[in-house]
Amino acid sequence: MNSEEDFIKRLITASTKESAFRELLSLYKVRLYWHIRHIVKSHEDADDVLQNTFIKIYKNIKNFKGDSKLFSWMYRIATNEAITHLNKNKKRVSITNEETHQHLINSLKADVYFEGEAIQYKLQQAIAILPNKQQLVFNMRYFQEIPYKELSEILETSEGALKASYHIATKKIEAFLTAH
Repeated sequence: MNSEEDFIKRLITASTKESAFRELLSLYKVRLYWHIRHIVKSHEDADDVLQNTFIKIYKNIKNFKGDSKLFSWMYRIATNEAITHLNKNKKRVSITNEETHQHLINSLKADVYFEGEAIQYKLQQAIAILPNKQQLVFNMRYFQEIPYKELSEILETSEGALKASYHIATKKIEAFLTAH
C-alpha cells in the first residue's frame, strides 16, 4: 500500500479523520487558494470558494474512488466550485461573460491583496478575454505548471485538447499584449 492510499485511509477512518484532514489542509490550502484565485480573481471570493471546496472534500472523501490522484480529485472539486461561484454571481446580477470578466479585472485592480505591476495587470486583462475553458487551462498550466497528464485528469479532457486550448490561449494573450 502506498503512502497516498494510507493517507486516504486515515481520511476515511473516524478515529484519524480530523488529524488527517488538518494535514490535508496544511498540504493543499495554499495551492488550492491560488488555483481558485486565478479563476475568481478576488481574495474574498477565493477564500469563500476555498472554504466550500474543503467542506466538499471533507464530506465526500469517502466517495473518492482512487481513479486519479487525490490532488487531481481535489483540484477538480476546487475548479467546479470556482466555476459555480462565478455562474451564481453572473446570474445574481444578470450580466454577460464579457461584463463578468471586466468586473473581475476592475475588482482585481482595487484588490489590496493584488500586488501585481502594470504588466501583470495587463496579463490578467488578456486572460480575462479568453473563454472560461481556455482561462482554466492557461492559468493551471502557466501559473501552476500542472503537467498536461494531471490537467487531463482534473478537467476530464484529453491531453491533445488541452495542448490545443493552451496554444490558442497563448496566441490570444500575445495578440492582446501586442495590441495594448
